Parts: sequence; C-alpha cells; structure tokens
Amino acid sequence: MNRITTALALTSFLAALFTAAASAHEGKPTAQHAEPSKHAMPAPKVIIFDVNETLLSLDPLKTSVGQALGGREDLLPLWFSTMLHYSLVETLSDQYHSFGEIGTAALMMVAETQGITLDVDEAKQSIVTPLRSLPPHPDVVEGLKALKAKGFQIVSLTNSSSIGVETQFKNAGLTEFFEKRYSVDSVKKFKPHPATYQMVLDDLGVKPEEVLMVAAHAWDLAGAQNVGLQTAFVKRPGKTLYPNVPKPDYVVSDLLELAKMLSRKDSR
Repeated sequence: MNRITTALALTSFLAALFTAAASAHEGKPTAQHAEPSKHAMPAPKVIIFDVNETLLSLDPLKTSVGQALGGREDLLPLWFSTMLHYSLVETLSDQYHSFGEIGTAALMMVAETQGITLDVDEAKQSIVTPLRSLPPHPDVVEGLKALKAKGFQIVSLTNSSSIGVETQFKNAGLTEFFEKRYSVDSVKKFKPHPATYQMVLDDLGVKPEEVLMVAAHAWDLAGAQNVGLQTAFVKRPGKTLYPNVPKPDYVVSDLLELAKMLSRKDSR
C-alpha cells in the first residue's frame, strides 16, 4: 500500500473513530451496519452545503501544491488527507489552529517525508491564494439555481475560515445563492464534531430532520447523520462512501440530479 492510499485510509478511519467517540460522548448509538434509514424522510427545509470539493474544484491546488513539492502533483491527495487528519487530531485534543494553518503545516510534513525542502512562507503561499480562488464544479451554478427556485433555504458549512469562504464564494460567483455562510472557527472544532452541525441548527432554529447536509466526503456525512440530519452524497471524482455507516438518504452524480430528486419528493 503506497503512502497516498495509506493516508486516505487513515483519514477515513480517524473520522469514523471521531464520530463514534462523539456519539458515545453524547449518549447516542452508532450505526452497526450500512443500511439506510427505513422511515420516510420529509422534504428538507434547509440545505447545508460543504464547500471544498463538494462545490469547488481543487484542481488549481494540484498545480500550486505540485510546484511546492518539486513537481509532484500526485501528492495532492496525500496533502489533503494529512490536513484533514490533523484537523481531527486538534479537535480531539482540544486544540485549534485555522484550516489554513493546518494546511500549511501538513504541506511541510508531506515535503519532509518526500525529502523536499520547503519553508513556511512557500508552503502558505502555495495553498492560501489558490484555495481562495477555486472554481465551482460545472454543475454547481445551475444546480444551486434550481434548488433556490424551489424555495429551499441554502447555507454553507465549512472547515475553512469565515473570511476564507467569503472570498471563495465571491471569486466563484456563488455568494448570491447562500443565505448564510457558517465556519467552524465559530466553535473552534472541525467537522465532523457534533458541535459544528448543531451550531447551524441552533442559529436557524430548525430540527435536524428538517435539514439536509450535502457533501462529497463520507466522513462529513457521518458526522451529520450522528446529529440526525438528512444526508446527500455527491459523487465527485475519487470520492466514495464509507461502508460502516448508514447509506446517505440521497446519492447523486451532481447537484442537478439532487435538485430533480428533491423536486419529485417535494411535489408528493
């Protein structure tokens, strides 16, 4: 097993472990199988979107991270999984650095394992600037328009900073679609900690079953399920479901497919 595969597996395991630990802490049972919920879920009132990879493509980062790592664009998945890994480590150990700070540190760690010399400023520059200028996936604008037209309340929840996602949405032309943008920097815990999702529920005054969490990350949806949210998995390239938790309520290829499925449900 190569380093990239090992890192991705470790991140999935740590996210699942984190969700299980959070469930135990909250006194909630964890799933023992991968079967979806049997009861009919109502059409959601609110849709929460994850941002990076779900809405925005990380392709520009492949170039900048690859340049920082001596042309090794293939190391992007290893860097991203390392960043997620240590965001969970910080949450479990009651510490907090911003996602950008963790991303910079993770890139330096990857560089060191590959024998590449990289200083802090170079690492930060290769991440922060392109991260704030990521393009939306081709289906995103039309998908959000369709969902907005159906009257769904649309918000976002990201591990990135408040100023970071504000800049991302402005540069990607997505600001108009979102009523609110939520960042984990408000609670200083990273997804999939229950407090991140609960923050949104409390602020909007809605019940968990009235809310749909949309993400391209199985660990994010596991955290949302743990709080009682409906979930939708977007099958972005290279993303798969985690077999040891219940299947999401919706599994779609893109946001246009999700809009169609929710339209059918809402019209029943």
